[in-house]
Amino acid sequence: MTTSSPSEKRFEELREEAWGKGVVAGRGVDVAGGPIPRKPGYYGEPVVKPPVWTWQVPLYFFFGGIAGMSAVIASGAVIFHHVDLAHAAMWLAAICGAILSPILLIMDLGRPHLFLNMLRVFKPQSAMSMGAWILTGFGACVVPGLIALELHAHQVFPATLDQLLRVAAGVFVFGSAIFGTLLATYTGVLIGATAIPAWFLHRILLPIHFGTAGLGSAAAALELLGYRIPALNFLGFYAAGVESVLLIWLTVDKHGVADRAIHEHSSGWLIRIGKILSGPLALILRFLGLVPFAAISFLIGALVSRLGWIAVGKVSGSDPESVFAAEHY
Repeated sequence: MTTSSPSEKRFEELREEAWGKGVVAGRGVDVAGGPIPRKPGYYGEPVVKPPVWTWQVPLYFFFGGIAGMSAVIASGAVIFHHVDLAHAAMWLAAICGAILSPILLIMDLGRPHLFLNMLRVFKPQSAMSMGAWILTGFGACVVPGLIALELHAHQVFPATLDQLLRVAAGVFVFGSAIFGTLLATYTGVLIGATAIPAWFLHRILLPIHFGTAGLGSAAAALELLGYRIPALNFLGFYAAGVESVLLIWLTVDKHGVADRAIHEHSSGWLIRIGKILSGPLALILRFLGLVPFAAISFLIGALVSRLGWIAVGKVSGSDPESVFAAEHY
């Protein structure tokens, strides 16, 4: 290395800056072939452990959101005496929340007894522990609620018992709605309460996004099943509008290096494409009266965005510079 080389000049600049200011804010010098090779992370190891979740987790987020918000729609349908819609919504909630969601969660855990182990303790400070209890409570309400609704609809028991069955059905449906709201939103809290920069920095946005996506997906699924009523159309407009606002929020609310996985990496396009499908595109299709296409667009967008958040989390967790930069937020 000669004294006129760029590296030697940079060394001199760093020395002068350190001597004058006592601190060097700029970047150092890469020495090719030096004794300490440049490796990402801490001595070649990631600073935080990136998520190892597989394809089951984003599907669990997707179906859990549909299940939880279907129960919320069912409770509204009971209040306004839309009996057919309440039945369909409870069936959708039971299939997605009491069957598909536990299967996907157990598949990700690998062994069924690991899920049961999470129920041995109750940790309010742990989003994972709360999630296991929320899913269990949801299933304990939605299944008997659905059975009670079906028995009441078919008038199986005499009048007195039927009235008690009707009350029990209402209690279980509203219990399902409470647990359903938590089921649809806790997943956003779960990934936001981590050291993964792209997730942690958007911990306020994520529960709103997951809850809204679940509500819009549940309304869209019911519309595709043939329930074309103004209330579901309103929910579709509302969810698409909120998703459009969140797309703008995500675009504007940048944190530089800390969340560059969203704004610079290709995995971030999954989130943006998903939000475009569930936001502006679904909104335009509803304004044009193309409700089935709007419903399909929203469902695809909700699924793609969840795949995107998982992919972004893996990229962000493997980026040491993002982890260090996120410490300032």
